[in-house]
Amino acid sequence: MTLTVFLKDEIVARGPAEEVVPTMRALQPLERSSDLLAFDDETGRQIDLDLRAEAQPAPRPRGRPALGVEAKEVTLLPRHWEWLARQRGGASATLRKLVEDALRKGRAPKDNHDTAYRFLNTMAGNLPHFVDAVREIYAGNKVGYDHFSYEWPPAIRDHGRRLAFPE
Repeated sequence: MTLTVFLKDEIVARGPAEEVVPTMRALQPLERSSDLLAFDDETGRQIDLDLRAEAQPAPRPRGRPALGVEAKEVTLLPRHWEWLARQRGGASATLRKLVEDALRKGRAPKDNHDTAYRFLNTMAGNLPHFVDAVREIYAGNKVGYDHFSYEWPPAIRDHGRRLAFPE
């Protein structure tokens, strides 16, 4: 998951959580905690990160590491199970790989527009021409978005554009 961190109207960090959290910690203490916001670039949602001082890591238990996987039932035809059984790594690893490949192939434009809207609603909701800019995003009109967001802080305007119209 890639995050983008804003301090007021400027980007101060971008990357995975383990890379941006130290940068965010270094900015403490802030006059207002609401000036420092982190966003998930995949969803456009604001996320909360634990910025407390790092605790000593717990000793690792022996055995297989917990991967954060969740066991659920999958119903497939016999020929599907046979194909999965022939794949390297087994059925679960193959299914995870297929899902990750599908996620990487891209998203529908509406998904990108929704992501941009969620981000912009938080960061630009009170800025001039917000509704017009969002309308242009959903129309797929980059030029219209650029026109209505021209006077916005550049980092907010450009990040919204990147989310709405990824290249």
